[in-house]
Amino acid sequence: MVNAIGARAEQKLTEGLQALGLQPEAAKLARLLEFLALLAKWNRTYNLTAIDEPLEMVSRHLLDSLSIAPHLCGQRILDVGSGAGLPGIPLAIWFPGREFHLLDSNGKKIRFLFQAKVALALANVTVHQVRAEALDDAQGFDCVTSRAFASLAEMARVSGHLLAPGGCLLAMKASLGEEEVAAVTTPYTVASRTQLRVPGICSERQLVKITRQGTTAQ
Repeated sequence: MVNAIGARAEQKLTEGLQALGLQPEAAKLARLLEFLALLAKWNRTYNLTAIDEPLEMVSRHLLDSLSIAPHLCGQRILDVGSGAGLPGIPLAIWFPGREFHLLDSNGKKIRFLFQAKVALALANVTVHQVRAEALDDAQGFDCVTSRAFASLAEMARVSGHLLAPGGCLLAMKASLGEEEVAAVTTPYTVASRTQLRVPGICSERQLVKITRQGTTAQ
């Protein structure tokens, strides 16, 4: 599978993981590259992402997704507006012992997510074709992630009800104005804003953590 995308992509991914402080284990590395090849193949037909060059995908999809790995909390993670499985699938590959749920309402993207789950044998992944506000999950999620999904206030509005006690929302943002931060209102609060340094990406990347007031971790 590595031959399909080139040794340069493998080298860039390996070096990028090391720069992020992540140990590039052989099995995980191989599966990430397999996902990259699958995404590149499907993208030619289904236009899942505007980025179609594998080397650029390494930085903007794989490394960008994995840059939030140290910030994940808990065992049950929901990726809202997962699209092409970003950041959900790279994170599921990296953390095989955690449970990942990928949510999207777009049919062609859901078909790709199902294909990726099967092709990569991701037993820790569940795919949902539904809008976030319509998902019903009694257990709740420890962490809800999103990547270029919606404004912070909108993310809280449509997915906040899915948080388990003590859970948090993690929103990946390219740029963030103070007005968007101020629009997050009770019972939600912006707990932290972290600058992400993603190898191969020069533009600003932030991770915003939102918590819900009045809940405590169990």
